[in-house]
Amino acid sequence: MQANDVRALKGAAIPTIAVGLVVVVVAALLGGGAGALGAAIGLVVVAAFFTAGLVAVTWAGRVSPQMMMLAAVLGYLVKVVLLMVLLSAFADATAFSPRAFGWAVIICTIVWTIGEVRAFLKLKMLYVDPEAKVPGQGGPR
Repeated sequence: MQANDVRALKGAAIPTIAVGLVVVVVAALLGGGAGALGAAIGLVVVAAFFTAGLVAVTWAGRVSPQMMMLAAVLGYLVKVVLLMVLLSAFADATAFSPRAFGWAVIICTIVWTIGEVRAFLKLKMLYVDPEAKVPGQGGPR
């Protein structure tokens, strides 16, 4: 993982964990231990899914820009499907609060997305490789 990717990961993960801990406290106050556990599970799921997605996109970006786009789109699709499966599987859970889980997932996903966008906007990345060689131009004659 390159330094830019680590900065993007930290820019998204740190605010998500901070807000997630606040969500866990609020869920504990509103729903007791079951609410806190549900919110904590939601925080862990979001952090794991989005970290894995960023790592996959980073890896694919080293292969080619087309693979990076494919990894981003497929990663998004997989995350949405897995979250839907988890939400439906945990709908009748009694060990923790499914409502707190759902709210934690929604809130942490929004915070992660905002943090990631903010981190990428702050990165100073070149849009063009200044050292790139254009085939057929600039060679010795």
